[in-house]
Amino acid sequence: MELSRRDVLGSSLALLVGGVAATPANAQENTYGAAPTGLGLTSELGRFLSGIRYEDLPPAAVHEAKRAVLDWIGCALAGSSHSTVNVLLATFGDLGSVPVATVLGRRGRRLSLLDAPVANGQMGHVLDFDDTHLGGVILHTSTATLPALFALGEWRKSSGRDVIVALTAAFEAGIRAGQAASSHHLGGWHLTGTLGTVAAAAGAARLLRLDAQQITFALGIACTQAAGMQQNRGSDCKSLHAGKSAYHGVLASMLASRGFNSSPEILEGSLGFTRIFSATQQNSAITAGLGRTWMITGNGYKPYACGVVLHPLIDAMIDVSRKARQPATDIGRVEVRVHPDVIRITGIDTPSSGLMSKFSANHAAAVAYIDQAAGVAQFTNERSADAAVQALRKLIQVTPDQSFRLDQAAAMVRTRAGATYETQIAHATGTVANPMSDQALRDKFLLNATPAIGADQARRLIDTIERLDTLSDVGDLVRACV
Repeated sequence: MELSRRDVLGSSLALLVGGVAATPANAQENTYGAAPTGLGLTSELGRFLSGIRYEDLPPAAVHEAKRAVLDWIGCALAGSSHSTVNVLLATFGDLGSVPVATVLGRRGRRLSLLDAPVANGQMGHVLDFDDTHLGGVILHTSTATLPALFALGEWRKSSGRDVIVALTAAFEAGIRAGQAASSHHLGGWHLTGTLGTVAAAAGAARLLRLDAQQITFALGIACTQAAGMQQNRGSDCKSLHAGKSAYHGVLASMLASRGFNSSPEILEGSLGFTRIFSATQQNSAITAGLGRTWMITGNGYKPYACGVVLHPLIDAMIDVSRKARQPATDIGRVEVRVHPDVIRITGIDTPSSGLMSKFSANHAAAVAYIDQAAGVAQFTNERSADAAVQALRKLIQVTPDQSFRLDQAAAMVRTRAGATYETQIAHATGTVANPMSDQALRDKFLLNATPAIGADQARRLIDTIERLDTLSDVGDLVRACV
């Protein structure tokens, strides 16, 4: 039987919409399978974000926002002189950039409203020392969002309270989108590039005081730009993801403010974010508990300058090193047990650079034992190439334990003489179950910020950030970060 052109098109459309032949009427409605779901989840989230007021926030959320700002500024200042950032800024110099927004740690350097967030975002993430949310996702929310808020806030003379509300909104959108796209990370996406874009758009849109429809549009504009691959761990690109998230947040919010539209179902749609970026979906997480559970209160902070999943292992190796008191040259074997995702995410046995060593379980375990530390100095090119570190790395066996949580680890060290030392870590330092204190965050900030801006200015910044809710112009804080 000869098929007409109309028959062929109808058969093809039937395959596109799930193998069921479509009538001409609903064929138009179901074009490309993106028919409306009627769930209204993205729109409901947009309405909620647009309605958040400072007075609605519990004290814990306000306090956590200040902690996030303090920690991120310190990380950005510490990364401001990194060679990766130097390359980026030189490139912007070649391309040209309207000097509107402050570049942190670079006195006199200003870039455009789009370029400054890229630079500040990259420097905030390049050392992998920035805050990380582990509430069902692994997201560096602050470094994807605060560069956008600082650029727009400085330009608009936004108040400190406006920034606190916007950052809280960013956590709501980014974390909830990640929880809804439940296998997103397993697909190889770098969440700070993908979910970070969602977070940055929500925060920037809220800072601009967009209405519910405009914020919904901003989320859609952001999602269609979201990107970032885990394959780029250990390269200059990983921290670029954070900067580009901030860039997309500024662009999405500015476009939405002028009526630029997008799908109102970008998160839950049949071809939306959670479906495209994840093999499984838990879309109810997008709106579950809105206004009752504030995602920012579950934020975590890093005592160590490397991938957060390595922190339980580092805690264990520092503890067992203190117990053993044996030089690395006397060690015969090291056994470390971790959650399986640690091996999946940090399986670089022989890192060739400092950036790559931040995702090497063997390297992290070795420097933690030898130095009893895992700061910026432990993840440099020089430390990665150190002969003593390389020798100990070869003796370390890291094995998965399905019974372990992601914040749990155990370590056993056996000396050449046969002595054995063991330890177990129930909850890694910096997690919600074992949080860093306010004083610990201040100490970390001073360690990070002082080389860039001096001890006196760093102390003044701490005082300013702790009074963030009283600032009438956040630009005063931003311009003090140089």
